[in-house]
This record gives sequence, C-alpha cells and structure tokens, in this order.
Amino acid sequence: MTTSPTGSGGRLTGSLGPGAIVFMVVAAAAPLTVVAGTVPIGIAAGNGASFPATYVVCTLVLLLFAVGFTAMTKHVRSGGAFSTYIARGLGRPAGVGAALLAVVSYATIQLAVYGFIGAATGALVTGHGGPDLPWPVWSLLVLAVVGVLGYRHIDLSGKVLGVLLVAEVAVVLVMDVVIVARGGGSSEGLATAAFSPTSFTTGAPGIALIFAVAGYIGFEATAIFRDEARDPDRTVPRATYAALLVIGVFYAFSAWALVSWWGDAGAVARAAADPGTMVSETATLVLGSAVGDVVEVLLVTSVFAAILSFHNVLSRYLFTLGDPDSEVAVLPAGLARAHSKHASPHVASVATTVIGLVLLAGCAVAGLDPVNEIFTWFAGMAVVGLLALMLLTSLAALVFFSRHRGLAPAWSGLVAPTLAVVGLGVLVVMTLDNLTLLVGGSSTVAAVFEVVLAGSFLVGAVVAGLPPVTNAVTSTTAPLATDPLTQGETA
Repeated sequence: MTTSPTGSGGRLTGSLGPGAIVFMVVAAAAPLTVVAGTVPIGIAAGNGASFPATYVVCTLVLLLFAVGFTAMTKHVRSGGAFSTYIARGLGRPAGVGAALLAVVSYATIQLAVYGFIGAATGALVTGHGGPDLPWPVWSLLVLAVVGVLGYRHIDLSGKVLGVLLVAEVAVVLVMDVVIVARGGGSSEGLATAAFSPTSFTTGAPGIALIFAVAGYIGFEATAIFRDEARDPDRTVPRATYAALLVIGVFYAFSAWALVSWWGDAGAVARAAADPGTMVSETATLVLGSAVGDVVEVLLVTSVFAAILSFHNVLSRYLFTLGDPDSEVAVLPAGLARAHSKHASPHVASVATTVIGLVLLAGCAVAGLDPVNEIFTWFAGMAVVGLLALMLLTSLAALVFFSRHRGLAPAWSGLVAPTLAVVGLGVLVVMTLDNLTLLVGGSSTVAAVFEVVLAGSFLVGAVVAGLPPVTNAVTSTTAPLATDPLTQGETA
C-alpha cells in the first residue's frame, strides 16, 4: 500500500534512522525507571535472586514475535503498528478493534506515568528545599511541555529523548561496571542464582515474568514511525531488533549487578524492605552520595522521556485512525492532518494532550493516589492490553504468510510466529491471572479494566463494519489496485 498526502496538511515526513527510532523506543521503556522501580519489586515479589534471568526469557519470546512482525513490514505500507498488521492478517474488523485497544492501552500507560512523575517531581523538589505543591501541578506542567514537543517535528523529540536516554543509561552502566569489576559487594562474590534453571522456578516466576515484560512496553513502536523513517523497509526491522536487544541486555545485566552487590539473600531482603530506594542507595554506596542525588534527578527525566515517547506513539495511532489511506481509518480525517511546517501529526498530538488532561483531571478529582493507584492500576491495565495486541499481531503474521506462501521463508512466516503465539499466549494468561495483584489487590478494579479492554476491541470491530460516514474511509472499503496482495481480496 502506498501512503499519499492526508488531509490538507500533507503527510508525515522525516529522516529518522535506526538509531533515532531506537532512542525513542528505548526511552519509552524508561530504563532507569525499570531498574530503580520494577527490578527491586521483581526480586522481592517474584523469583528472588534469579529475577535477572527473567529478562532473558522475555527477550527471547519477544525476539520470536519480532521475526514475524518485521517480516510483514515490507507488506504493510502505512503506519499504525499493531493495528495495520492485524488488519492485514486477520481482517479490517480485527485491525480497527486492535487500533482502539492500542489507543486505550497507550492512554492508560501515559496516564500512569503522568501520575508517577507528578509524585516523583514533587518529592525531588521538596527534598531539595523547593515548594511543596500538589502532585497534579507537576503532572500538568509536564503535560504542557510534552504537548509542545509532540506538536513539533519528530526529530526534535528524538533529540530530546536521545540526550535523556544517554544520561540515564550511562549512570546505571557505570554503577554496573564498577560492581562487576569489584567482584560484587558481598562475601558471596558475583551472583550465580540467575544462571541456575532450578533457581528460576523458585518463589513466584509467573509474577516475575509479568513485572519483567512490563519493561518492554512500547518497543513495537518502531513500526509506527514508518512514514518518518529514512528507509522504512530496512530501518524498522533493524530498529526493532536493536531496541529489543538493547533493552533486554541492559535490564538483565543491571539486575544481575544489583543482586551481585547485595548478595542472593541480601538482595531479596533489601528489595522487600524498601524497593523504591534500593537503586539510589546502591548508587550512593558504589559511586558516592553525589551520584545518588544524580540518580534521583535522572529518575524524573527517565519518566519524562517515557511520557514523551508514549505521547508520540498515541498521537500516531490517532493519526492512522483518521488517515484515508489506512486500513483502519474510522475517525475523522482531520486527525490525519500533518503540520505544513513541522510535518508532524499536530491535530492528533493536540487530541492526545487533551486525552491526557481529561484523564488526569478525573483522577485528581477522584482523589486517587498518584503512585499506589494511578501508576499501579493503569500500568497493570496497559500491560494486559499490549500483551494481547502482540499476541494478535503474531497470529496475524501467521495467517498472512499462510495465505501468501513464498513471501517469507518458513522460519519467518511459520515457525517463529507459531512459537511467539504460544509464548505470548502463556504471558497473557499469566497476566490475567495476576491482574488483581497488578492493580493493587482490587478484584473490582481488575474486572472493570478487563471489560474496558475487551470492550474497546469489540467496539472497534463493530464500528469497522458500519457504512462509512465521512471521507475518513476511502481505501479501507476496497482493495488498492497498487497492492497485488489485496487484489481479489476484501481490504
């Protein structure tokens, strides 16, 4: 499929290479936030000192997913990531359902980190003698800055994310290297539990996998920047594999170094005592108090980078839903207008900012706690939604290449997607079984979230079957003659 100018504002353009896209995707994963927040919790509530190995397992499953995902890249000529891939393999109703599910999932993960950064910024400012302001003030300030950056050209966001990402990764890597060079921080030496298959199954490995996979949220966004990539057929696959490997290796190595500093038993005890301060204390002990303070600042910038990346992804999903040339176009075409100067999805970006504002205001009025409720609840909800989308995408790749034999070798078109469906299916089941835990122990909240996620997909599937009511649907009701794969098929 070809991408033609959309609306009256032209199309999205850019010259992003693999490096710039990897920056944005890895920034969305918020590496320092994961190492400082998720890793200690995974150690305490999951499989203890073996938790670093959990990242290896997750990376292998997601690499299998990436094989079919990237193999379809050359056959999906529009943005939209999950939604357009699912539409190609499973049909337009499933694609539109997936698009709305993705919008809900990214809106909730964006809300989660807005709550977290409000609390984290407030604590940082007051801890250094600044004014004690309510957390929504800081969250709204961040929302305004993100809105401005999202409105402008994608290259600006890429540069901002690149600077922030390098800083947060650098300080953690320095700490990791020093710990390993010292041979660990306890008499036990470097940790060995992560290398023992029997140790991996101790404790609660299912919960460990859930916490681990949450750190990969957003890596599939490599495909959503297709129209702004320099050479999408090469850039998107390279960026996808690079992002997965960078994220997986960084998490596994950092978690192993953290356990090595405290020792197998000591790491579990320290993480259980106060997971939120484990990494900053470790940085202080390993590199000095000044670095400990730097880690606190970079934790805030890490979350900011994640919010900016989520904003960019969500706005491009909305852009795709309004793009006349998209297979999942069901929203007004005005959302697919690109800025004449910045070549950015400025209308969709403003819509994303408004969505964030409305959700934040609702949570603030309801009096929800920014960390224990907003962050915990909505991050758990997003994990379920995005895992379901990856499962559907792998299934779509399997179906697509089964219909069009010869477009991909057996490994890319059959074996890897099948293995990915099995692996992701297990993760989805485990996540649903533990959703109540992920949302703070409330079975009512968990049930509501499940209904919202399933409902968004079903609503999208139903809407896809309705007659087009605006010019937002042109190429979605009939196959494009320029695409040999859809000739004779229903779009």
